[in-house]
Amino acid sequence: MAAINDVSDRAIDQLVSLGGRVAVVTGAAQGLGKAIARRLAEAGAAVLIGDLDEAGARAAATDIAASSGARAEGAHLDVSDEASVSEVASKAKQVFGRIDVWVNNAGIFPRTDLLDMTTEVWDSVLGVNLRGVLMGCREAARHMIASDKGGAIINIASTAGFRGTGPGLATYVGSKHGVVGVTRQLALELAPHRIRVNAIAPGVVWTEGVAKSREVTKASGGQAFSFPCPLERVGVPDDIARVALFCASDLSIYMTGVTLPVDAGQTI
Repeated sequence: MAAINDVSDRAIDQLVSLGGRVAVVTGAAQGLGKAIARRLAEAGAAVLIGDLDEAGARAAATDIAASSGARAEGAHLDVSDEASVSEVASKAKQVFGRIDVWVNNAGIFPRTDLLDMTTEVWDSVLGVNLRGVLMGCREAARHMIASDKGGAIINIASTAGFRGTGPGLATYVGSKHGVVGVTRQLALELAPHRIRVNAIAPGVVWTEGVAKSREVTKASGGQAFSFPCPLERVGVPDDIARVALFCASDLSIYMTGVTLPVDAGQTI
């Protein structure tokens, strides 16, 4: 297999461009996923948006296509279902002809105290947050290897992949530690195919899912969580999307197996 390209002679606009490339983003009907898909499309990529909410995925694709001028499609995707992940990968290949970038963004974070935890809860969270990531990596790699053009896989981990966090999140923390480990291992396995595998570890980012979690916490009598950080503001989805664009583009072509904290200094 050929070594990764040296792109030192390319201009900055060439390095950041995703023109001619195809990206799949999971869990992208809203929140982080939609913001990531929007930035990838703005950089020139055709984007397939997969989400459990098929109507939401199609609406997000329409919105992104209108604002960026890029091609975008929405599709139903259940990342905990192996067949569903395979079908979305096949659809991306059928509609756009290839897969160059795959972002494993879909995730869930239900709160369950340890003494109340069931194996069903554990299996559900790991099925989405860890098995779903592994299946996404596998399907992306299959298509990228077949095309022999290399590619970039980006896994959305969390600062919970480095440490413990709030109460009732043992399943979430375990799954995100797993994402960090899988990212490192697959970076080794896929490097001979010029496929880079990196992860992003967001801190607190204000999304619809986080807002809902805060409401549930207050309703159950728990204290609403807060996350002080040196840069003194909660993140917004585009804070993560810009880093995802860096990881997808040739700006990061010499980087693999890395998990980048994007947390306003929370984990210092």
